[in-house]
Order: sequence, then structure tokens, then C-alpha cells
Amino acid sequence: RPLPHLVFVLVLATTMASCSTASSSTLVDLLICDMRAGTISAPGAAAQAAPSAPAAASSPAVDGEVERKAALLLSVGEECVSEAELRSLVAKKPSFVLYDGFEPSGRMHIAQGVFKAMNVNKCTAAGGTFIFWVADWFALMNDKMGGDLDRIKLVGEYLIEVWTAAGMDMSRVQFKWAADEITKHAGRYWTLALDVARRFTVARVSKCCQIMGRKEGTLTAAQMLYPIMQCTDIFFLGANICQLGVDQRKVNMLAREYCDSAGIKLKPIILSHHMLYGLAQGQVKMSKSNKDSAIFMEDSAAEVARKLAQAYCPRSADGGAASGGGGAEEESMHLVQDDLKNPCLDYVKHIVFAPPGATFSAGGTCFRDYRAVHDAFVSGALSEADLKAGLTEAVNALVQPVREHFATNERAATILATITGWMAEPKELRASPLRRLQALPDGHGPAWAVFAPPPSLSPTAGAALDLLRCLRAAPDGWTRVLWLSDWSALSLNCVSGGKTTADDLKAICAAQDLLVGCLRALDPQLMAGVVVRRQSEAILSDPSNYWISVINAGRAHSLGAIRAADENSEQVGFVIATLMAVADALALGAAAGTGRVLCCSSPRDARSLELAVAYLEGCAAYKAAGLSPPEVRVVEGVSLALKADAAAADADAELLLLDGQPDVQRKMKKAFCEPGNTAFCPPLAVARELVLGCGASLEVKRREEDGGDRAFGKADGGQLASEFAAGALHPGDLKPAVRDAAWGTLSRVRAAVAADKALAAAEKEVAKAAKKNKKK
Repeated sequence: RPLPHLVFVLVLATTMASCSTASSSTLVDLLICDMRAGTISAPGAAAQAAPSAPAAASSPAVDGEVERKAALLLSVGEECVSEAELRSLVAKKPSFVLYDGFEPSGRMHIAQGVFKAMNVNKCTAAGGTFIFWVADWFALMNDKMGGDLDRIKLVGEYLIEVWTAAGMDMSRVQFKWAADEITKHAGRYWTLALDVARRFTVARVSKCCQIMGRKEGTLTAAQMLYPIMQCTDIFFLGANICQLGVDQRKVNMLAREYCDSAGIKLKPIILSHHMLYGLAQGQVKMSKSNKDSAIFMEDSAAEVARKLAQAYCPRSADGGAASGGGGAEEESMHLVQDDLKNPCLDYVKHIVFAPPGATFSAGGTCFRDYRAVHDAFVSGALSEADLKAGLTEAVNALVQPVREHFATNERAATILATITGWMAEPKELRASPLRRLQALPDGHGPAWAVFAPPPSLSPTAGAALDLLRCLRAAPDGWTRVLWLSDWSALSLNCVSGGKTTADDLKAICAAQDLLVGCLRALDPQLMAGVVVRRQSEAILSDPSNYWISVINAGRAHSLGAIRAADENSEQVGFVIATLMAVADALALGAAAGTGRVLCCSSPRDARSLELAVAYLEGCAAYKAAGLSPPEVRVVEGVSLALKADAAAADADAELLLLDGQPDVQRKMKKAFCEPGNTAFCPPLAVARELVLGCGASLEVKRREEDGGDRAFGKADGGQLASEFAAGALHPGDLKPAVRDAAWGTLSRVRAAVAADKALAAAEKEVAKAAKKNKKK
């Protein structure tokens, strides 16, 4: 019979398979009545669209309709989290949205083809809109098709051709391409992804590793991005129901946990379908890398017969120990206990007997239900050869319409032939072009890029002076660039406490704007020639190339190598921020025939930048583009700590950029200052860096008998230290002088902030965020 009608019958059948015997006939009667009434159109009819929810004439009618739709949806899943939420959704939102993501990674097997078409048609018949998220970027992360995005996109088109030929009702189905949609809405997508990342540890996200077919110890850093992005997809697409396989359950549960953390009341419902066994012994699911582990949708009749003839087919639970699988992997793939684990019987149960009234002929017997086949085979009444012969005939009938489509449709045939050729290529021939953001235009001269430290709601004078030292270190004639990593700061969770992610981002940008304003007040001449670039603005100018460069960097590094940059960090956000630092280095430091330097003062930032340079030095695509790796320069910071071993919570441990005069007086009064001790003398450090280093002079007031007044200029830092070490300058004279001079410098900063409306607004925003953080 034509395949569209077959898929419709499959819809009815799986509904029966998931219900008790008593309720199965009732559900089928309901569906048939709805079909006769025109509520559900049979596939192949002129109108195939799933119906919109009819207006309820009375409360009992509404309840019946809700139960009908809920029963259809529940028949899809091996598990639903949770049924109560599902019924509530169907009752309150007739036009709900379901989603599944497919990674274009090669040919499609029977579970993805016929089985998925059947499930989608049931979901749309229940009133849902089904979104297929064609996860081309995910395939890139998993190194499919050699990491070539153009090839991956063509594989995605192949998937659509198969589903069309398999009879999927497309009237309520949408296909959305991840790369296109994410690029189109890059700001919304990536800030959401970074928010997800900052809320989870590496250990928690690693538990989702089965979604990539990888074990934790073998993960690349890019594969840590995979569950974060998949979790993001659910909220980005506005999906009410995650209708994926049981193997995706862990990452879907991650999305529900994110709701708890982010204060989202309505959690996505998880409707997980059964995972068919692979045909080989011990395969808990089909494998595309093993061509004999599954029936593919365009396999020839001879191929189907050959694969099923050699398929694993035990009669008892001890009929052969499963090799591989088992344990945690098996638990993540199957929720229903099955001691036999016979893939041939699995096909019979979940595919052949899906249609209502279906029969299965094998060994001269016509079986009318799965249990009869199971019992006959286990008892020995049905031989393995006869079981496989009957299964071969049934499966060939299912895939024949797809074979015909790829044989007769010129476009489909061309796509399949192209993909088959690609898959036959040796992996080493699959080379990807260099993808990167260009933060500086082609032809730009030598550039000295300084990476600002993560933003702080209490910016210190010392951090600002460290940045100025980095900028001053640039050779004459070089362009100085100050890079503000605002999105990386979000990933690192530098600022939190806002009601939304947008609130935290606003506070991050305000803190960075305030820092830049303070730098301009401290050294206006230097800062006049500095180009300030904000990371997010640069990324949004070319988001696709930037994030592909992040993914490619992750593909080239193991998770362990990335985490080594800061072994104390347990958060996924740090992994992503480190990969972003590599992409930033590629954006700023890639140049042909001209100098590029990446400069910082933080040891942690230095490790990330050194990792980036090592990656670029070994990147074939980078070399092929004729680019030279940048240098990394670390300018040592100078401590302006006012106390030795001060507690982190000690508010008087260091001068802040926005301290008022009373703050400066109090802190300098408490500052450690031992006579003659220049090894640790905070007033000397403050005088040298904050006063003399910023172009001011230090006026020491003394009585005549103590040597009289003494003035020190910009070049006199060494003389000041010598006189203090020799005892010619007493702490009682030094500390008041430094106190007044330090306030003189910081008062310029405060005056500049007060005179600039934007900076004044930024200061208020930072103060508001700091207050919220304190309440946490």
C-alpha cells in the first residue's frame, strides 16, 4: 500500500503499543472517529494539516479532546517528564511547539526515517507544530564531514529528502538551520548560551556526554559546548516539548535544571522515544560509523537481506554476553527493562507491528501480535532463519518508497551520490578553510592589543595602573588596542545578581566603561591614541566566523588541555571563556607581514593567550592563509596592597578608583609602613605608581630639624625609595604626603566621572549591581 497511508497506520499502531489492551481499542476508535469526522485527515488526502484545537462546547468535551491529544503524544515516548505537565500544556496551549535536533552527519537509518516520520505525524495530529533543528554547527563540533560547514548543510538537505519520501506530513513541520538562525539572532542566542554555561560545572555537563557518543575522558573542549548549545536551543526555539530519543534525556534534564537556576517557571516537557538496538551484538543503539549496525533508508533489497541475515539474534538472555555497552551507557539509552536485547525482535515490535491490525508472516505462520512472535521464537517454534526472512520482507516494504525517490528524483540522487563520495574520502583529505573574525581590517599596521582584566564592581587603582603599564609598553608607531571582553566576563560570571542576563551584561559594560573613563582621567595623552574595542560589538559584526573559530579551537584541544589554563576552575563558563580567548587572539593577532602583540598583566590571561598562540602555530589553515602568529607579552603588575596578607573581604586592603577623600585618608592611615623596609612598603608603591607614575609630584612636609620639606618628581621614584631605606624619610612624614598626593590623583578621576553624564550613569549602574550582589 502507498507509504503515506502506511505511516498513518503506524501512527495508530504505536498508540496501541504504548497502551494497555483495554485502552488500545478505545484510542483507535477515537482516532478513527476523528478521521471520519474530518478532525484528522488521512495522509495522501488533499488536506493533510494537523487540525487546530476545536472550540469547546462544554467542559466534558474539552476534557475528552485533551485526553485524546495527550494519549497521542504519550504514545510517542518511552518516558514523559512529566505527564501532568503535558496534559496541562495541551489543555492551556493548543498550538504547542515540539522540537527535535538532527545533526547532519551522514546517511539516515530506519529509526530516523520511518520511525521518526511516524512520531512526528502523531505529534502534529495532536495539534503541535514540530520544529526540526538542523544542527549543522553541532556536526561541526563533532568533526562530521571533516568540519566543512558547506558539506554539512548538504547532508541536512538529504535528511529532508528522506523524510519527504518517507511520508512525513510537512504541513505543520518547520525546518530551521542552526547556523542561519543563530547568526541571524546572534546576540540573543549567545548571551543565553553563556548564561547557561556559567550556571553549571564541568562535572555536571560531562554527564551529558552520551549525546555525542563520547565518554568523558575522550571529550574535546568543543564537545563541552555541545550540551550547552543544545540546552540553549530549547529556549531559543520556544519549544514546549523536547521530543528526542532517550539518549538525549540527560541534556534535556539539564534544561529543566537551568529553569530552576534561572527562575523560569514553565519547564520544557521531555518526551523521549525508544532507541532501536544496533544489529550487531552489544550495540545499545544504531551506529552510523558501522554500516552493518542499521538499515539505512536507501539500502538496496540485497543490502537489507545481508544485514539482517548476520544480525545478532539471541533466544534467551544468556544466549550470548553482550560485548560493549551495558552499564551507564545502556541505562542512558533504554528505560524499559529488556533482558533479551534482540535487535531483530526490536524491529518487529517497534516497526513491523506499529500499524493497527498489522500481521507478520514468518516460517509459514501469520502472526497477529508481537508477543506471539516473541514467544514462538524464544520457544524454538520459529527459527532464526525464518524470523529474519520475514523481517527482511517487511523492512524492504517500508524502505522501498525512499529507494524509489532517490532513484527517480534527479536532485535527490545527486545529493546522495555527492554525500556517498565524501564519506568514502580518507579523513586526511578533508581540510577546512580558516574561519575567523577580523577585528582589525586588512592592511592594518603593527598592533599592540591589550586584554583588559575581567570587570569588577569595585575597580582598584592597581588594576587600572596595570593596564596603563601594558599600553605604555607598546613601541612607537604601533596602534594600541584595548580589548574589553564583556561576553567572556558573562561566561566567567564576573557579575551576577541581576533579574535577567541583560541586567548582568549591562552592569558588565558599565564597569568596563567606567574603567576606560578612569584610564582617560589618569593618562589622557596616552588614552587619546588608544583604540577601544568591545568584544561583543566585534563579534556581532561577524558572528558566524567568530563562533566557528571558537568551535574549531575547541575541536583542536582536549577538555583537559583547556582546563589546565586554570585547574581551580570547575565551571563550564571558564572553558568557553578560554576558547573565546583563542578566537580573540585569532581576531586581533592574525596578520601577514606585520607585527602583532597580545599583551596582558594577568598570569591566567597569559596562559590563555599562550594556548592561543600555540594553537595558531600548529594550525594548517592559518599557515595556508599566510598569517604569522602573534607574540604574547606579559607586563608584570605591581601590587598596591596596603596590608600584608589582608583578608579578601577587607575593604581597606587597597585603594579603589572611585574612593572618596575620607576613604583614602582611612586606608592610608592603616597602611603598613615599617621604617627602612622597602621590600614591602605600600605607601612607597602608591607614591611611585599612583602619584609619580601619573605625572604628579609628591610633596613631603617636615620640620626644619627633620630635614625640611622635600619634593619628588616623576623621575625620582628611586631616590624616594633610597631615602626611605636609609632612614632619611620617616613613615610619619611619608604616609601623610602619600595620602594627600594619592587623593589628588583620585580626585581627578572622580571629577572626570562626575563631569561626564555617561560615566556618571555607569557609576550608578555599577553601584546598583554591587548592592544586588551584596544581598546575594
